[in-house]
Amino acid sequence: MTVRAILRFPHTGLKTRCAPVTVFDEALRTLVGDLLDTMRAAPGVGITAAHIGVFERVTVIELAREDGVRVYINPEIINASEETSRNTEGSVSMPGATDEVIRPDAIRFRYHDIEGKMHEEDAKGFLAICIQHEIDQLDGIFWLQRLSKLKRDRLLKKWEKAGG
Repeated sequence: MTVRAILRFPHTGLKTRCAPVTVFDEALRTLVGDLLDTMRAAPGVGITAAHIGVFERVTVIELAREDGVRVYINPEIINASEETSRNTEGSVSMPGATDEVIRPDAIRFRYHDIEGKMHEEDAKGFLAICIQHEIDQLDGIFWLQRLSKLKRDRLLKKWEKAGG
């Protein structure tokens, strides 16, 4: 597989809503392999096809090598808990920049696997946060949009000062 170039914030591609995957073939498998290699090289725990300029609804998450790789094609949230948690988030497209984001602590979501089979699952805690973060990116919502204007402006000033 190949480590691909990652779009850097504020690239307009990061605001692009991704199209659903309709063909589950060898090209999709190659894309997933490239995403995994690119994510590990970044490094990160999640990446979407949009991060590498491919605007299809594909995400790869690997919280830890021993947990294995999770591949979600066309993921969508069905339900979210009222309980929330605050977690530090960032992006492979904005290395070194992080801040706390509040999101629902648990979700129910559906997705296709790499073969095209539909699944429904529940996720809690850090996995739920990561899935929501990546689905936002697939919807063209960069994580900074989840911050207050004050936090976002402060982070952007730091990012620009650091040469971002």
